[in-house]
Amino acid sequence: MSGGREPGVLQPGDLVVARNRKWDGRAHWVVPGRYLGEDIHGWWIFQGKGEFCARPGAAFYTASDALLLVPRTGEYVATFYDDTYPGDFRIYVDLATAHEWKTIRPGVTEFHLIDMDLDVIRSSVRGVFVDDEDEFEEHRIHMGYPGETVSAMRAECAVLLAAVSTMEAPFDVASPGSVSAEWLTKGRA
Repeated sequence: MSGGREPGVLQPGDLVVARNRKWDGRAHWVVPGRYLGEDIHGWWIFQGKGEFCARPGAAFYTASDALLLVPRTGEYVATFYDDTYPGDFRIYVDLATAHEWKTIRPGVTEFHLIDMDLDVIRSSVRGVFVDDEDEFEEHRIHMGYPGETVSAMRAECAVLLAAVSTMEAPFDVASPGSVSAEWLTKGRA
């Protein structure tokens, strides 16, 4: 199935391009990766060191490997980093809606979402916190987020904050045998 919450036929190694946009349709981040597989949590995409990532007004080559989880349920996507990442983030959860997979051709799929500003972050320096609440409030007004969407995003943010804080799988990053560590190892193989 293509064009919905679940991807069509994906094979390990397929190119997956994550295309994020904002509520008003403006382009946001575009991040390429390689499909690894799926489990009970969702679909895992390896984003290797040296990949080109861009958004309007910014672009860079990634400094380390990362891992993107597109969940089976929930209004978010999560990016996992390990100690090779030069920054202090270990988990970066973007609150997001309108998940949609689009098969471009065999071996190439796009994953689309609407970035809803709020982020739940696990930092090796600052612990677990919610980021960009000010941006969410500003966009809520200027982009006209519907009230039920605002309530849903705040509720989802609270659930994710608790899950990341307690290291509930798949956010169990502390151990070498964690869910994300196993997928990261597969990506590097």
